[in-house]
Amino acid sequence: MMLGEESTSADYWKAAGDEALKNGIKGVIMMGAHWDATGDRIEVAMNPKPGKSPLGYVHPDKYKNYQLVPDLETGERCIQMLRDAGLNAGPNAKFDWIHDTFLILIRMFPNGCPPTVLVSMNQSFDPHLHMKVGSTLRPLRKDNYLIVGSGGGVHNLYRNKWLPMVRYCDNFAQDTPPEAWALEFRQSVEDVMTHNSGPDLRRAVTRLMKHPQYRDAHGTDDHFMSAMFVAGAAGDEEDRGSKGVLGAETWELTNM
Repeated sequence: MMLGEESTSADYWKAAGDEALKNGIKGVIMMGAHWDATGDRIEVAMNPKPGKSPLGYVHPDKYKNYQLVPDLETGERCIQMLRDAGLNAGPNAKFDWIHDTFLILIRMFPNGCPPTVLVSMNQSFDPHLHMKVGSTLRPLRKDNYLIVGSGGGVHNLYRNKWLPMVRYCDNFAQDTPPEAWALEFRQSVEDVMTHNSGPDLRRAVTRLMKHPQYRDAHGTDDHFMSAMFVAGAAGDEEDRGSKGVLGAETWELTNM
């Protein structure tokens, strides 16, 4: 819902996309929060003409005419890189894209989708596995591919407050501020991202899953795996000294 509406986070994604285009990116490598492969498998989206899964509370006019551009050639390259690293990777030729990816692309690149590769999670939600996926694909950064993770710092649908949205038809409506457990975990995520770099970042991000408020903040692990993926891609020894920034922050349904 959030990226279907105007917000500071939507503005930030647009600014990030503008910066990427200014730097001449070749394409995007992306992991979202709603696609996990079964067994020990990691899948790469290889549907040449993917559809878009519908999204509740967002009018289809906001996304239905946006042309997706799957990068099948780079997708094959990603599969081979993952296999060479010992991962059970393969194509998924029928996968339709979900809002966690195409809404981000629409916000970042409203004038046209760049060539994009989508990489699945694995159903185990093993943080170290997803970090390995990111670290394995990290060399693509040197070929000018932008690596993106789409998820949430706090995402627990069971702990959200839905009544204000129903009452006001506004997912940003809040009768009360976010609860203490959500704010505590959110602060820890910011601290980890902005005060660590290189291998320290990778270690700190995985430790967040042992945080006392982690299970309150994430009823399921799916929306946190992209953080592992990105830490893997941005946490090499060469990345030491390059720390993250909090570019924007938006809360919806009170606690998410």
